[in-house]
Amino acid sequence: MKRELEGKTALVTGGGRGIGRAMAERLAGAGAIVAVNYAGNHAAAAETVSAIQLAGGQAFAVQAKIGNPGAIEKLAAALDEEFTRRTGSNCIDILINNIGGGDYATILTVTDETYDYEMANNVRGPFMLTRALYHRLRDNGRVINISSAASRLADPGFIVYCMAKAAVEMFTRALAKELGPRGITVNSLAPGFTTGETNAHIANDPELSKRIIADTALRRFGHPEEIADMVYALASPAGRWITGQNIEASGGFKL
Repeated sequence: MKRELEGKTALVTGGGRGIGRAMAERLAGAGAIVAVNYAGNHAAAAETVSAIQLAGGQAFAVQAKIGNPGAIEKLAAALDEEFTRRTGSNCIDILINNIGGGDYATILTVTDETYDYEMANNVRGPFMLTRALYHRLRDNGRVINISSAASRLADPGFIVYCMAKAAVEMFTRALAKELGPRGITVNSLAPGFTTGETNAHIANDPELSKRIIADTALRRFGHPEEIADMVYALASPAGRWITGQNIEASGGFKL
C-alpha cells in the first residue's frame, strides 16, 4: 500500500467499530497518525489501535462522547497532547466526522428526545467539533463528513435521520467555501446499506435484506472497507481538487 499520508495526522470520530474502524485502519495503512475517538467501548477502540499497530501503523485511542458537556474540550486537549508529543505540533491534517446514527420513526411517532438526540449526534456534534478544531486544521488539509444515502430519499419513516444528514451536506458545502482559501477541502460521503453491527438486524433478516439487495444496482450490501477506500481517496493527494461535494457510495441504492 502506498504511504501517501506519511506524517499526516488524522482524527476519526466513532473510530472504534464498523465503518469508523475501517477508515482508521485505511488512513493508518497509508501512513497517517490516527486518533481513534470512541464514546464508551474501550475494548473495541483498543482492538482497533492494536490492529493498526500490528500492521505497522500509528494510532491512539481518545475517549469522548461527543455531545456530552465538556466532551469536545476534553477531546481537543487530548489531541493537543498526543499530536504534539508525536509530531511537535497540535495541527490536524484530516478530520473525519463519522459519528451519527438514527432510528426509524415518522413525524407522528418520533419522540422529542429522539429528535434532539439524532440532530445532536448527526449535526450539532460534528459542527461543534469542527468549530473547536478550526484553528488546529492545517492548511491544505481535509475535512470529510459522513452523510448517508438517506439524505436524498425523503423517507417519511426515517424523517429525522434524513433531515439530519441533509443538514450535514449543507454544512459541508458552506464549510468548503469557508475553508477553501486555506486550501482545505471539505466533502461529505454518503454510504448506503453496509455490513456491520449497525445493519446486522437487516442483513440477518431474509426478507428485509432481499428487499435492500433488490433496490441496490450492484445487488449486494456494501462493506466497511469500501467506504474506507472512498474516504482515503478524498483524503489522499488524488482528492486535492474535489471540494464542496457529496459523494454517494451506496452501490446504487434506489437509483
